[in-house]
Amino acid sequence: MAYNLLKGKRGIIFGALDEKSIAWKVALQAKEEGAEFVLSNAPLAMRMGEINKLAETCNAQVIPADATSVEDLEKLFTQAQEILGGKIDFVLHSIGMSPNIRKGKAYGELNYDWFQKTLDVSALSFHKVMAVAEKLDAMNEWGSIVALSYIAAQRVFPDYTDMAQAKAMLESIARSYGYRMAKQKKVRVNTISQSPTKTTAGTGVGGFDVFYEYSDKMSPLGNAPAEACADYCITLFSDLTRYVTMQNLLHDGGFSSMGISEDVVNLMTANQQG
Repeated sequence: MAYNLLKGKRGIIFGALDEKSIAWKVALQAKEEGAEFVLSNAPLAMRMGEINKLAETCNAQVIPADATSVEDLEKLFTQAQEILGGKIDFVLHSIGMSPNIRKGKAYGELNYDWFQKTLDVSALSFHKVMAVAEKLDAMNEWGSIVALSYIAAQRVFPDYTDMAQAKAMLESIARSYGYRMAKQKKVRVNTISQSPTKTTAGTGVGGFDVFYEYSDKMSPLGNAPAEACADYCITLFSDLTRYVTMQNLLHDGGFSSMGISEDVVNLMTANQQG
């Protein structure tokens, strides 16, 4: 059911790769709630994914941009305002990539050049997005900027390696730039710490299936699906959350508050007896 929560709002959605992507679900929900927006992804990701299919469904234009390039982001924000006919009300940063994870590097054997690439793509790009938006005065007052994070920013998940540092940096940038954006234009900046989600990027992490199932058994409500995360993003883009900013918002079915669950106890007991 649509509530017209984003009627008249304009946005930029980064990171829709395919139908499994959270950004893809956000775009569909934003369209249903009355928003107009442009889609953006890196040229390589666009060749790998199906973003043009999404654009057709949402009647949205696609603007290729490398989010690590200030020049590309300047073109993106300028073109987006021209296409949409005004300043931007919401931005979704759904961008993350680790060459070390892709290459199966153990945490003690990280390639540091790749590590820097992980930080640049997955965290510093968030700072660049907001710095460009500020420089171009591209955001409307009371706008909303959201990035997707994961609880590995605070807890150890061995196979998540350098992405854990990237997510911690992402959340820190949200706080620091959130203060700046709030004082300048009353724009709020938040991150959503989402349950492990079976996206193309997520399933590329070693041992994903195991910690997906573990998280599902630990969470009283179970893992939050991508569609539910999209719903949460829409509320943060809407005027209903005008005074929520500089927060890392946990959207994880209760996982982050648990010590151990009966499901996990029962599973371990059954394994011991077996």
